[in-house]
Amino acid sequence: MSGISSVVSPRRGLQRALQFVKHVITSSPSRFAIVIFAALILVFTALLSLPIASASRTVTPLADALFTAVSTICVTGLATVDMATHWSGFGHVVIFIGVNIGGMGVLTLASLMGMVISKRLGLRAKLIAAGDTNPLRAHGGPVNEGQTVRLGEVGQLLTTVALSTLVIEGVVAILLYPGLVMAGIDPLVALWEAPYYAAMSFTNTGFSPNVGGVGVFADDYFVLTVLMVSVFLGSIGFPVIYTLAKHHWHVARWSLHAKLTLITTVILFFAGAAVFLILEYDNPGTFGSMDAVDTTFQAFFLSAMTRSGGFSVVEIGDLNGSSLVAGSMLMFVGGGSASTAGGIKVTTLAVLAIAVWSEAKGRQSVEVFGRRIPSDVQRVALSVVAWGATIVALSTIVIAQITKADISHVLFDVISAFGTVGLSTGLTGELPDSASYVMAATIFMGRVGTVTLAAAVAATSRTQLYSLPVERPIVG
Repeated sequence: MSGISSVVSPRRGLQRALQFVKHVITSSPSRFAIVIFAALILVFTALLSLPIASASRTVTPLADALFTAVSTICVTGLATVDMATHWSGFGHVVIFIGVNIGGMGVLTLASLMGMVISKRLGLRAKLIAAGDTNPLRAHGGPVNEGQTVRLGEVGQLLTTVALSTLVIEGVVAILLYPGLVMAGIDPLVALWEAPYYAAMSFTNTGFSPNVGGVGVFADDYFVLTVLMVSVFLGSIGFPVIYTLAKHHWHVARWSLHAKLTLITTVILFFAGAAVFLILEYDNPGTFGSMDAVDTTFQAFFLSAMTRSGGFSVVEIGDLNGSSLVAGSMLMFVGGGSASTAGGIKVTTLAVLAIAVWSEAKGRQSVEVFGRRIPSDVQRVALSVVAWGATIVALSTIVIAQITKADISHVLFDVISAFGTVGLSTGLTGELPDSASYVMAATIFMGRVGTVTLAAAVAATSRTQLYSLPVERPIVG
């Protein structure tokens, strides 16, 4: 009997553990997403700390291993070590796997893990997955089925996430391979670098496996264009890819989210290129030594990369101060929701811009494309912007105090960290350990925090059956 009880007891313990995990999964999608990402960061920190992960076969210092793990899982691209020379082949494989896991998205990844444990995609699991496409879905209240992706379509969305990642990275790798070979890279080496660049561009990470980064392709418009297209596809978000795959060019059937994402992305892409062209055309350290065609193309490339791509042909530290400010603004906005890009997201900017325009016009409601944007969406947008601005401000102050570096460089790198962009003025690679920990926390909060905050704000919505007396404070 004692033998039987000793066998039953571990089984019961395992069942209780599984029940606890299921409870965590179904009770709070946001909390589960944070736990998953934190656990992945710890695992990858351990892997990158192994002697086999470094080219010198020595243990990588904890600060560098942790920072690289955070930057990898949060698909950021900032680094405190030389990514091309510090890591061994094993280390690069670990990073390659990490960016693909991180690129799947916070709540989408949490949903997939939940499916593995619960063996089925139930209603709560669907709410978790749908929360990545629209944070307003992460609560249990009434949901307007005109929002981003319907709950019944979540299974198809998850399939789209997996297939689009596989197909897009595969096609990009195939396109990049001949370009890398023609650029002088050994054909065997290019077999590895092509899929590596494909993953780093689609996930909007920006790590480069070779010395010199994409600067070695500065005159290769084909390679740079493929990278730009891959970054664009990764930055618009899986719900938009899903919409385009389902409805193709039937614009009338596109969701409001897809329309706002694509329109705002295109506007920022061209506006950013125009701004960089105007500010940098006479800068000898960047565009000043190029002809008109090169200057125009590189302005568009820089505009695309500041949206979260992270690759750079010119030295970011050589940009004019005005360009650093413009780039910081683009990085703060980032890409589309439920995408591999970071920032406050283009739809957040679009909603706030439409709300301001509606207020200026004296309209009672915020409307666009024949649809009304409810007040709770506007509240979430304001909360995300406030959250982002607070993180950036605090991190900038702390890192500036630690390093005593130029505040414009500190601000640029901090916003790059928050927006999970990966562009750097050179400051991040010189940070002391204490500042690198602060920067790593900024990356984590920038990647995970905006989604979970939006979900938390939405989840606190309550139906109120009474109204308090109105009193208007002076604003402005």
